[in-house]
Amino acid sequence: MNGVAIGPVIVGRAGPLTVIAGPCQLENCAQAIEIAGHVAQICAGLGMGYIFKASFDKANRTSISGTRGPGIEAGLRMLAEVRETVGCPVLTDVHLPEQCAPVAEVAHVLQIPAFLCRQTDLLLAAGQTGAAVNIKKGQFLAPWDVAHAAEKVASTRNARILLTERGTSFGYNTLVADMRSLEVMAETGYPVIFDATHAVQMPGGAGASSSLNVALLHHWLERLLLWALPAFFWRPIPTPTPRRAMARTWCRLATWSRFWRSFNGSPKRQLREATNSPVATRIS
Repeated sequence: MNGVAIGPVIVGRAGPLTVIAGPCQLENCAQAIEIAGHVAQICAGLGMGYIFKASFDKANRTSISGTRGPGIEAGLRMLAEVRETVGCPVLTDVHLPEQCAPVAEVAHVLQIPAFLCRQTDLLLAAGQTGAAVNIKKGQFLAPWDVAHAAEKVASTRNARILLTERGTSFGYNTLVADMRSLEVMAETGYPVIFDATHAVQMPGGAGASSSLNVALLHHWLERLLLWALPAFFWRPIPTPTPRRAMARTWCRLATWSRFWRSFNGSPKRQLREATNSPVATRIS
């Protein structure tokens, strides 16, 4: 498969590099529009596609005291506002089969959380909407086993499937990213995405919440761009504070902007010129 069309964005071999970015959890509409507008402007200037990502409910927080989000009704209203105001496609998580149909009326992409990537009823319900479905590979799952999750969605005659690598559990409170998994997952024929922020996350590393090894984030991205992956996840936020949800696992918006602007042009074009080879020949 050359790519999956998501609104005006093509994720895969046929399209430019795509950034999937936004707050992990929706907090308010103004913040969501601020982040989406800022990131969309930078991506447009660099010839990259952009999909806004945010969750209306984070049902897998470390602690019972962790904030979860505004809920499905308020959350979908916020996502619709971002979609209309900024004009970009939107992606959000679904946790229950009955959430899929109403969410698909607003979101371009339904995301299956990593912890739920084997839940058959959820995968079938998501596929039956006809929307694009992004399956995040579970931290516990071998890369070759993600094909079974994709087959469940494909059984609904929906081939608009994306697969995301987000790290693998390596002992306690630690994730590692096995680069071999990118090649293995690509053998399914579906576009493979790399979740840069989750791959350097330390689950439960802050006690009652997760933390992030920010020092590794840019190093990962600089090297992984050479793999010609079609898309990346990133979590930018204007100003992280302790009161913000998942504050320890977000990247400052200014830092995000500096990283991408450092290319002074299309990242894919620069890498193609540097390697003298077609883009997305290894991972599609």
